[in-house]
Amino acid sequence: MLRYEDSPQHDGFLLIENTAMLLNELKQRAASGQPIRIAASGAGWMGSGFAAQMAHVPGMELSVLIDPDLEAARTAFTATGLDAADIVEATHVGPAMDAIRQGKRVVTADVELAAQIEAIDVMTDVTPSPASGAATAYAAITHGKDVVLINIEADVTVGRALKKLAADAGVLYSVSSGDEPGCLMELYDFVTTLGFEPIVIGKGKNNPLDPTATPDTVAEAARRANKDAYQTASYVDGSKTMFEMTCAANATGCRPMQRGMVGPEATQATITEIFSLREDGGLTPFPGVVDFVQGAAMAGGVFVTVRVQDGRIADDLKYLKVGNGRYSTFFRPYHLWFIEAPISIARAVLYRQTTLVPLDQPVADVLTIAKRDLRPGERLDDFGGYTFRGLMDTATAVAAENGLPAGLAPGAELIRPVASGAIITWADVRLDETSPVVRLRRLQDQH
Repeated sequence: MLRYEDSPQHDGFLLIENTAMLLNELKQRAASGQPIRIAASGAGWMGSGFAAQMAHVPGMELSVLIDPDLEAARTAFTATGLDAADIVEATHVGPAMDAIRQGKRVVTADVELAAQIEAIDVMTDVTPSPASGAATAYAAITHGKDVVLINIEADVTVGRALKKLAADAGVLYSVSSGDEPGCLMELYDFVTTLGFEPIVIGKGKNNPLDPTATPDTVAEAARRANKDAYQTASYVDGSKTMFEMTCAANATGCRPMQRGMVGPEATQATITEIFSLREDGGLTPFPGVVDFVQGAAMAGGVFVTVRVQDGRIADDLKYLKVGNGRYSTFFRPYHLWFIEAPISIARAVLYRQTTLVPLDQPVADVLTIAKRDLRPGERLDDFGGYTFRGLMDTATAVAAENGLPAGLAPGAELIRPVASGAIITWADVRLDETSPVVRLRRLQDQH
């Protein structure tokens, strides 16, 4: 097995030895009747998909599903083949613990209750809601549980605060692989471990970019894909991409070269030339940029373009068809959302290994941009909605504009008019100061 020990020479954990593969340990857990037990928030499209995948992973069990819609949580479990009689609705910790001991599953609307169940090893949030992710992670940390979020929006909004609270509590905080930032972090670790200099890190956008997209304009596409129209619009208007690349920036130190990034059209054949440094004929003004590309050829994948200083290695990489000699691009052609998240969760619990965590200082943030003229008294809706979209910039630039972080925008009440296309600022809105996500962001910004 892998063992880690605290080391004063390392920020985190030192790898001591490797004696078994992850799968073997999980099979041993399954055989001994001691699976890694997970409590997850979210029974929507993402959460129900996570439940479906967890049903196939040996040595791991989704024991608790948390959602205000208890019927949706039940359905997510029964869709995996569980009998309805083996799903227990819990309003108290004791009965929930008893049900898990009996091999049953628990549904609840109470994240605090889930966090107090002794049998639970780790908690996650499988939603795109910063409010849900923050509440889940805070409850977990408060009650001594590890956290592996399948929710990049929460990490972008309050990840540094959660990381600090987790460290103080002696538990682990991480973002999972599966969404582009976690997959990109794994690729970034790969190239930097080999000594390559990252020039640009990024993703291939799945949809053509239309900043004006709303649920109405994408309704037909959402219907064909069997997706929520708000969710689909958040992909098309760019908000999701802005959160994804901000998450990656804050974990690696890479910065956007301009507000909103560039997002050129690219293929595997052209990307290396496009993202070479300007001095070599490309777009990139400095090493260490985060961006995205458009076009079907790279949609759904993640990439890192590197500069190769060693002539011998440059020639070998060119022969291996991953570069033009001076530059090379490493490309992973897919990401698997919540489907591959169980691997990150298992590594966190068994080996105390994180997949992605934010640096101690912010690198980037997501501005809130009005999609139309807004009046005092209106409430901002949700990502992909009718009232706002997200736009990435450096953390310094966002702070200079007093920009409202887009992760705090859903549900915020306008107290001043904001024109279409303008930045919505902290001074333009009234927030629910009692919500965990707002309280955590205030705490984060103090430090």
